[in-house]
Amino acid sequence: TLFLDEIGDMPLEAQTRLLRVLQQGEFTPVGGRSSARADVRIIAATHRNLRDCVNQGLFREDLYYRINVVPIRLPPLRRRREDLPLLARHFLAAAQAEGLPPKTLTADALDRLAAHAWPGNVRELENLVRRLVVLCPEDMIDARAIEVELAEAEADLPARGDQGLDRKSVGQGKSVDLGRRRIIHNKKQPRPS
Repeated sequence: TLFLDEIGDMPLEAQTRLLRVLQQGEFTPVGGRSSARADVRIIAATHRNLRDCVNQGLFREDLYYRINVVPIRLPPLRRRREDLPLLARHFLAAAQAEGLPPKTLTADALDRLAAHAWPGNVRELENLVRRLVVLCPEDMIDARAIEVELAEAEADLPARGDQGLDRKSVGQGKSVDLGRRRIIHNKKQPRPS
């Protein structure tokens, strides 16, 4: 099984090569002179509308029909906010399994996550959780820690119709830099004598 992430961004030349693999079951390895056989199944993901990409000449129509066998359409994270607590806890556990310190989210932290628009979907949530695990010295991550990390990103976002941001809850006129310094400032350890 071959997993292709963001197939909608694949260059046309790579699309041609992939189509050859799917149609003929063969490919030429990089630096190789002869073809090799392949028996693969493709699982492809994209946030783009591939039908529109085909109409714009950005995606090959024959490849579109080749891979569009069983489409699974997932709504963006902003439309399934009930998944946020489960996903956030999963990413906290994954970070802990990788050796990072164990952390938990307060109820107000989960509320703050629910107020965010999530333009980067699940990847944005995963990166935010990992960043919080590394930067937040407390074992409990609260809404203020999340607000500090999101405020800068939300302030830079253009207006996006259905992703409406609750800008009143972001910043509140407080300095993001000062807040960040407070969060990541570690207590000085006594020096050994």
